[in-house]
Amino acid sequence: MTTPEWLKPGIYGALLGAAFVGIVGFSWGGWVTGSSAEKMASEMAEDSVIAALVPFCLDMSRTDNERIAKLVTIREASSFKRRDAVMETGWATMPGSDGPNRDLAQACIEGLDLDAS
Repeated sequence: MTTPEWLKPGIYGALLGAAFVGIVGFSWGGWVTGSSAEKMASEMAEDSVIAALVPFCLDMSRTDNERIAKLVTIREASSFKRRDAVMETGWATMPGSDGPNRDLAQACIEGLDLDAS
């Protein structure tokens, strides 16, 4: 099939325009693919769950009979080992889960206010 000569500039313009719109849309327009949107939604949901569970972690720490000793252990741990220390206390383990949650332990550290004396 032969394309009329007068139609070729329109076809080229449409193809270049579509490529330009796609590049601009994904670069600066905020467009995302379905998998990227799903990943962002999953991360937001996980962050919300962790934020909702922090009060339970803090309550578990307040009601623990060995609270003072465990807080001393956590305070004495280096800053990058504190999360592991909180995980060992059991405060970052929610009922029904297999083990402690690292993100919850980190959020619980921030809520414990370990730097206050």
